[in-house]
Amino acid sequence: MASTRRPIIAGNWKMFKTTGEAVAFTEALWQKVQPRANANLPEIVLCPPYTALSAVQESAAKLQAPFITAAQNMEGRDNGAYTGEISPLMLLDLGVRWVVIGHSERRQYYAETDETVTLKTLAALRHGLTPIICVGESLQERENGLTDRVIEQQVRAVLAQLSAAELPKVVFAYEPVWAIGTGKVCEAPEANRVCALIRHFISEYGNAEQTRILYGGSVKPDNTSALMSQSDIDGGLVGGASLEADSFFGIIEQACLVKA
Repeated sequence: MASTRRPIIAGNWKMFKTTGEAVAFTEALWQKVQPRANANLPEIVLCPPYTALSAVQESAAKLQAPFITAAQNMEGRDNGAYTGEISPLMLLDLGVRWVVIGHSERRQYYAETDETVTLKTLAALRHGLTPIICVGESLQERENGLTDRVIEQQVRAVLAQLSAAELPKVVFAYEPVWAIGTGKVCEAPEANRVCALIRHFISEYGNAEQTRILYGGSVKPDNTSALMSQSDIDGGLVGGASLEADSFFGIIEQACLVKA
């Protein structure tokens, strides 16, 4: 039976785009997406830097574009003496309703841990934000045959703190660290195997069929079809290819064709 899970195509812009560039991108993307607006589009999520969140939100609203705006990170506490951090309440104040949590670059460069990822996930859910929870193994871990063990540890750390009712409210993204920004892509069958493994772990805590699981790691228009054709891949968390409207639309278009 075909999945009823609505696909998600999310573009993580990382530390790219000024406010003006972000607005120009939003307008350019909508020009391409609008002719297909009556089709069965995936959920399109834009993850700009903090400085452009409000501008992208306002631009999408003005265009009446069905784009979801997501933050790339947030603090797990509501407020306090945490210089430089952004709280869930601040995101809500901007109208932001989604947030990326635990991206591998946050884990690698900013000491994110399974514990902080869990705390942020709980904070997001507490405030009605949809978290995209990133998990993935390094090249060394993969070469040492530790992929499944690492994924299980990262996923279970979060799942252990969630109720069965919260499972459909979270999104997981499998992002093998060795495939992010390297041009290397995890082959579609292997990416699906790991996503299916994540779904298996979720099923031990409740119904996993409504939880969406994305693949991230050098997703491009020319590999989207193979990835999206897999049974347990519900979309993509896109990095470099989300920075240009043409390539990002190409991914959206392929997702439409596969999941039509």
